[in-house]
Amino acid sequence: MSLPALNPLRVTRPRPALGADPVGRVLRSRLVAALAAPHGVDRYLEQVNPMWAAHEVRARIVSVTRETGPDALGAPVATLTLQPTSTWRGHRAGQHVLVGVEVPGSARRLTRAFSISSPASVPGESITLTVRSHPEGEVSQHLVEHARPGDVLHLSQAQGSFCLDESPATPTNNHLLFITGGSGITPAMSMLRTLLRDGYDGHVGRRVTFLHYARSEADQIFAEELAAIAAADNGVAVHLRHGDARFSEFELRRLVPRFAGTDTWLCGPAGLVELVTDAYRGSPRLRTEFFKPAVARAAGGAGEQVDGTVAFTRSGLSAPATGDSLLEQAEAAGLAPEHGCRMGICFSCTTTKYAGTVRNLLTGEESAQPDEEIRICVNRPVGDCHVDL
Repeated sequence: MSLPALNPLRVTRPRPALGADPVGRVLRSRLVAALAAPHGVDRYLEQVNPMWAAHEVRARIVSVTRETGPDALGAPVATLTLQPTSTWRGHRAGQHVLVGVEVPGSARRLTRAFSISSPASVPGESITLTVRSHPEGEVSQHLVEHARPGDVLHLSQAQGSFCLDESPATPTNNHLLFITGGSGITPAMSMLRTLLRDGYDGHVGRRVTFLHYARSEADQIFAEELAAIAAADNGVAVHLRHGDARFSEFELRRLVPRFAGTDTWLCGPAGLVELVTDAYRGSPRLRTEFFKPAVARAAGGAGEQVDGTVAFTRSGLSAPATGDSLLEQAEAAGLAPEHGCRMGICFSCTTTKYAGTVRNLLTGEESAQPDEEIRICVNRPVGDCHVDL
């Protein structure tokens, strides 16, 4: 049976907004894009109202809720409820987004990836992100410790294929298994919440086993909600392991005797992922989520010098090439190129590369075409490079 009373994350239906009417279609037209060049129409809309957008996605923070208390052994965790702009296309349970924030004291917008913890959404619906404040993470620390209702974040559209296949519209009697550790619980909770919200019924043979590992009871995320789900008659078996408890194939076989043939979603720290993957011995039923930086750095690493020189032809400046994006290298040289999302989404930073090879930091693809248009926020030079900046 479904548990509407136990799910605090039921989302609200969006109000009609910019982009859902003829005005929005005009703002997204090629004519308006040409008139707004080189900045893009979203740069102008943002100055009037940060929640107006024709192409980009932004979101206003509605609330910030602390998930762990002062007794937790690990870093604090908080859930942010976000109301996106009408340009949000929705998400599938288990997907993630890139989040861009203006961190005080930083000269540039920082971008990181976070899983969505709320149930699957439709265009314009509110979503939640559950974030752990990592000691070395500028973005996660800012979101957990300093973000406030009313703040506006920059988002990508939902990404990733670590998704739930089951739904009331595609019923099966499959046994579903989730194995998570630490903050790896967030995409699995999105899936579980989606099942329960949409009418998952354990009485027709569908079962869920939810196995989670946390450093301590105080570090357990979503503790009250999981306790309520475990106590309900819904076909969901919740197993929480705290402290020194470690994953073992023996225990998994006791909980789910035919686990290798069970549709399984695995997300957590590297040690847990390695142990579980070994237990499955290449079974195609195991789906694994690996967290990666929002912008995958190329060989040499961020900020580390590599062979070559970047020539900023319009300004007459040049500098040794590094592992950073061309946008970051231009800013380090004292330039202030036009830019927007810093994620490769808005195309505001597009300029001409006259010569040289660049590598796309999102895809790893290289291009040596002369006189090509590139987005400098997600491309870095490979050797000598000449760009129109």
